[in-house]
Amino acid sequence: MSALRRYEILLPKRFNDGSAIPRRYFGETLSELRERFGAVSNETQTIRGQWEYGGVIFRDEVIRIFVDAPRSPDDQSFFVSFKETLKDRFQQIEMWITAFDIEII
Repeated sequence: MSALRRYEILLPKRFNDGSAIPRRYFGETLSELRERFGAVSNETQTIRGQWEYGGVIFRDEVIRIFVDAPRSPDDQSFFVSFKETLKDRFQQIEMWITAFDIEII
């Protein structure tokens, strides 16, 4: 058995103004994660949600990507920094990255 940490990122399919995000942004993101961690996975289904910021309701369409990596303070720091990269790349107010322990059997 192996103990790992899973990092999940919700990537928006549209900018906050409603225009489509170029496909290459997703490819760049997946490539960067694969190069750092050796593997990355993504789901093709669209997750729909709503959230409010400054009195404005935003409707999201996102995809989920995830990376499984050994527990490491360096990896946690990487994702804190990578979040800012993604906020800039995808022109978002916030990016949702979650992390939780998993055990491979």
